[in-house]
Amino acid sequence: MKAAVVVFPGSNCDRDCKVAVERSTGARVEMVWHAETALPDDLDLVVLPGGFSYGDYLRCGAMAAQSPVMRAVAAAANDGVAVIGICNGFQILCEAGLLPGALLRNAGLKYICKSVTLDVVNTQTLFTSAFGEQYEAVMTVGNGEGNFFADEATLDRLEGEGQVVFRYQQNPNGSARGIAGVTNAKGNVLGMMPHPDRAFEDDLGGADGALVFRSVFA
Repeated sequence: MKAAVVVFPGSNCDRDCKVAVERSTGARVEMVWHAETALPDDLDLVVLPGGFSYGDYLRCGAMAAQSPVMRAVAAAANDGVAVIGICNGFQILCEAGLLPGALLRNAGLKYICKSVTLDVVNTQTLFTSAFGEQYEAVMTVGNGEGNFFADEATLDRLEGEGQVVFRYQQNPNGSARGIAGVTNAKGNVLGMMPHPDRAFEDDLGGADGALVFRSVFA
């Protein structure tokens, strides 16, 4: 089992993600600098971590989406490799066109850092199969631009095709329909604002996040 965590200038959850994947799954994890043009061979998972890539200038994730490594990430996703973008990673995936929608400023225009309870909307995905009959999860959010937006037709399609994976029970940021995490149509790319890397063992206050990573390697 092998994973890679991409590191952008301004990433601050890259080591968190490395440790979370290692301890949750036992997989070997390599760190990949954003200027690389290729990913390691035989990957099962690519993680785009949270943080403030390029200081969140321009639009969050817009500059990171142009990094050389993102061409390799897109190619891996096209080949069926699992890709998870967490928080800023979600923003990068949307800016890169690997996921639909966009992340806007929070409805209250304030940075939000708190524990949130999520509904696991679809447990039959590459990223949620380990949840089994567990339809709730507790993780944390930490963002200023976590307000997921898409037009109504796109939202209907995401709902209808099972691409909405996580939904906030109490919407903290104004996200359309309370959406906290979505996949691409193929089902192998997940973007989520809550941090599974901050909730992968009980000492952190809960271990529900570990199930996201374990699902990929199940």
